[in-house]
Amino acid sequence: MDERIRAIENIAIADYNYPLPEERIAKFPLEQRDQSKLLVYSDGDISETQFSHLPELLPADAMLLFNNTKVIHARLFFRKPANANGMPGALIEVFCLEPYHQPVAQAFEEREHCSWLCFIGNNKKWKEAPLSSQFTIHDSQFTITASRGEAVGNAWVVDFEWTGGISFAEVIEHAGVIPLPPYLHRDAEESDKERYQTVYADPEGSVAAPTAGLHFTDNVLEKLRDKGIATEFITLHVGAGTFKPVTTDTIGGHEMHVEKVQISRQNIVNILNQLGKRKDRRPKAGNHKSSTPASPIIAVGTTTVRTLESVYWFGVQLEENPDIEAMHVLQWEPYNHREKEISVEESYSNVMKWMDSHGIDTLCGDTQLLIAPGYHYNVIDGLVTNFHQPKSTLLLLVSALIGDAWKSCYRYALDHNFRFLSYGDSCLFWNRDVL
Repeated sequence: MDERIRAIENIAIADYNYPLPEERIAKFPLEQRDQSKLLVYSDGDISETQFSHLPELLPADAMLLFNNTKVIHARLFFRKPANANGMPGALIEVFCLEPYHQPVAQAFEEREHCSWLCFIGNNKKWKEAPLSSQFTIHDSQFTITASRGEAVGNAWVVDFEWTGGISFAEVIEHAGVIPLPPYLHRDAEESDKERYQTVYADPEGSVAAPTAGLHFTDNVLEKLRDKGIATEFITLHVGAGTFKPVTTDTIGGHEMHVEKVQISRQNIVNILNQLGKRKDRRPKAGNHKSSTPASPIIAVGTTTVRTLESVYWFGVQLEENPDIEAMHVLQWEPYNHREKEISVEESYSNVMKWMDSHGIDTLCGDTQLLIAPGYHYNVIDGLVTNFHQPKSTLLLLVSALIGDAWKSCYRYALDHNFRFLSYGDSCLFWNRDVL
């Protein structure tokens, strides 16, 4: 086994633990999104400001990339019929994860039937009979019926049928409940329908929000545009696996979840243009380091990072085999290419040529990419992100960007009353390799 791969697989997850008191977890969002705190880390220096000041911290030639996925009301509840004694039947939760063998957009457009992979709560009580519930939409009632199919790993195939001639997007919007992270230890409230979405959310498909984007308001986005900062929107539909804890002693035994990614041809063209701007940004000998790199590419959220870096590795795959028919990036993909890596410009150009040859404007693929210390970032120069759970793969991703400085940053945040996790405060981290 390659020594580099062995060293990464042997990373002990216990080294990425930190004390997180329950009271430091933000159970509810702030009234105003952009009034959250922002921790800024650059080359050893830690400071803090208000998130609304983010545009002032970025150079005018920067590019921010956002994940515009929309969280679906993924939790459906069905009550079994009352028993012979009139006692209410068991409550069954069906948690929709992703369409079964069907594109997300197509599944949401269905008007009579579709199948999804689902987690099932209280599964032992389901037995075999279909479950049915009635709801009201636009003053008209519709009925949705769920039938349990085969098991797939720790999930189940569930067939949904409904009346009313409405789309499944409308069904789940009115019949389902927004899926808050389990560590909030509370039920979703009416306000969560708005606050657990980014203001720019568009294509439906996530069961968890890309939480770094929750801080952005229309006002902050307008300030970015007024300064000339480019904004791009790509899509990674966040799966429930984002909350999957690392239960093995080392990350070599952890299996990363698979998530669906989408990026348009125009996104790639614009990223390539930005890459052209930053080619000659390295300071000349004798110049002092800057706190920010010139013409930086900044990802908003870890899901955006995984999308951008996954597209890079797909371009590497195409360099070796241009006849690949679909994008699928495996967990250990980056760590198996020691001898042959190409520039990000070459990689993204490969992807664009592949899209042109297949006559598509949007690349849809999936990724299982694991980013851990030892990973070399190919695309991003900076990251806007929230504070992550102890012993999580997201914390590994941050450490790959700023090294052990994550410990100082998190210690500072704990000492200075920052709020943690999905509804908490945020960070701006600069890639230590480009300063």
